[in-house]
Amino acid sequence: MSSKKAVSNVIFAAVTIILVIVAAIGFGLYATKPPVTKYVNVTQPVYVNKTVPIYINKTVYVNRTVQVPTPLPSSGAFLNGQVISFHYTAQFSCSPALTQFFPNETQANQVAMGCEVGVAPNSSELPPGAAPVYVVVPAFAGLSIFGVQKLGANPQGFPVFTYNNQSYTILTQCGAADTESACADHMTYIYSPAFTVVEKYLGINNGVFGLPEGVLPTPAHEHVVTFSTNSSIPWYIVVVLDFNPNIFPNPLTGQCQAIVPSNQSDPTGLCLNSYQNIQKAMGTYDSAVMTANQGNPIWQALGKPGVDVISVPSNMILYFSDPNVYPYPS
Repeated sequence: MSSKKAVSNVIFAAVTIILVIVAAIGFGLYATKPPVTKYVNVTQPVYVNKTVPIYINKTVYVNRTVQVPTPLPSSGAFLNGQVISFHYTAQFSCSPALTQFFPNETQANQVAMGCEVGVAPNSSELPPGAAPVYVVVPAFAGLSIFGVQKLGANPQGFPVFTYNNQSYTILTQCGAADTESACADHMTYIYSPAFTVVEKYLGINNGVFGLPEGVLPTPAHEHVVTFSTNSSIPWYIVVVLDFNPNIFPNPLTGQCQAIVPSNQSDPTGLCLNSYQNIQKAMGTYDSAVMTANQGNPIWQALGKPGVDVISVPSNMILYFSDPNVYPYPS
């Protein structure tokens, strides 16, 4: 047994020696052989410097000039009981100028810009094709028609009428001049001999508000026309002083409201929303006039007229069209 074991040991020793020698040779080769670079396929991120289009949904603001048409100045009016719209197409004019009637009233001419209520222009002075427009003033509301709060107007420039301890704001298509409710293309001040009469009645001899005698703001008013046209034409003014609150129309509906007692069976029957009613009211006695104007200096100064309305011509010319538009039912 010992001899086999010895052989085995010899063999094992020989294998070991051979392995050691091989290992030594391999080590020697590795130590003397130059290093070899190995290339391996490896996937890894690569960063490239390039421009890539990116689409983003966003609002871009670009400055540019856009011409927007300016709407024409407009106001309301009445035609045969209906509410229509005016479009003013040109600045007013006064024909003939105030200087032809009051050449010595220099200040009045300058401030009133040549316009007077109380003078009938010659037909030859009017532009061709001129038509009448009736300017209805709620004269029953006294001095508040001039839009001054100290004289009783409300903050928006509308007149205020008081009867039986109750105050009524009188809405108009055009408020007094130089107030929030004033209409465009209307003159700020106007001259009238009637204004002078009222000032004298009140003991005022040098004008009011720093204005020349007889010059006051254009009062609150409404318009009544006799026909409609889509064409721009000149219109001459006829001022109508209404002393009856029962027949002054609401500017939005064209309807009237009975405010004071009347001897008429229909107190609002002659509502001033048509030329025909203006004509009738000028010759119709109504007890409401005396009842409504007991403390009204305008009515008293003008001789206490007993009819519903009085008319006063004017030399003022307006330019407008009143297309057949009815924004509100009557």
